Amino acid sequence: MTPVHVVLAGGGTAGHVEPALNLADCLRRHDPAVGVTALGTERGLETRLVPDRGYDLRLITATPMPRRPDLDLVRLPGRVRRAVAEVRAILADTRADVVVGFGGYVALPAYLGARGRVPLVIHEANATPGLANRVGARFTRFVGCAVPDALPRSQHIGMPLRRAIADLDRSARRVEARTYFGLDADRPTLLVFGGSQGARRLNEAVVAAAPGLTAQGIQVLHAVGERNADQRPAGRLGAAPYVAVPYIDRMDLAYAAADVALCRAGAMTCAELAAVGLPALYVPLPIGNGEQRLNALPVVRAGGGLLVDDAALDGERVLHVLGPLLLDVDQRREMESAAASHGQRDADERLRRLVLDAVAGATGAGTEAGGRR
Repeated sequence: MTPVHVVLAGGGTAGHVEPALNLADCLRRHDPAVGVTALGTERGLETRLVPDRGYDLRLITATPMPRRPDLDLVRLPGRVRRAVAEVRAILADTRADVVVGFGGYVALPAYLGARGRVPLVIHEANATPGLANRVGARFTRFVGCAVPDALPRSQHIGMPLRRAIADLDRSARRVEARTYFGLDADRPTLLVFGGSQGARRLNEAVVAAAPGLTAQGIQVLHAVGERNADQRPAGRLGAAPYVAVPYIDRMDLAYAAADVALCRAGAMTCAELAAVGLPALYVPLPIGNGEQRLNALPVVRAGGGLLVDDAALDGERVLHVLGPLLLDVDQRREMESAAASHGQRDADERLRRLVLDAVAGATGAGTEAGGRR
């Protein structure tokens, strides 16, 4: 049996790249011989994230949709044709068995290049799909979504997560996690983060609320973002610790240390917090088509989180909403259970099965064979 070779198309942002790599990890756990090639562009985060995880990266021509009717729009068809040709060359070179797309700039050329040549699987992370996945979903019946019914005729499989998150037992690792970040072992703990670059609105609000929070014995773990060093408070702010760091590279331990989170509502963030049962006050990023608000609504409606508009967030709101919640153990436990009941920890396995089903449909092989004849 020749091992299956999977081509991943999810470049551009961490929200596209991370679930693709989580699927790749799952495939390799089951069969270390599985071939994995990720498509990307020279300016995408995948140029760092993919090699760091040990996977092959092939670059193609970037084909972003211009926002204005200018010269870039005139050049777009030529760039798309070039990118599609590059994809087809990569599929031939790797002897690809399947293309798995996650949206983003590289996805549409990948879908066009795969059409009629190799099976196609689509995964949509957001409640509101982007253009690439809306187009790609027309080419295949193998479509999975993190949010129910995000695309027509899709399976609700959840968001593929890192195993360090999906397997996390927050209670068992709480003391270890709090020691790791220099926090007290037995205080209620607020985790604040705004993605890899931080979020100035969240930073301003929590810094303003910090004296009031710490005076009540609530400690804070705050990832301000690598570009927001000017927003790191100096010195001790109250009776409880306030730990401010530029970036957290052990989010599993951050989740284990926390009792409540204050964060944006990206698809990966919402999926991870629900999976580990961590209540959150979600503050959707106020740009785009409102997808972050839609990402958070299912877990909020289930009782596992709260929602506040970006414009309404300030120090007083943080203090008056999160202060009482952090001090109310019974309410936190109810929200933890509600979040966990909504979360899905096995989406990587579900997506793997969908990928193998697509390969089997093309070859006639069994889905657990792990290869092609």
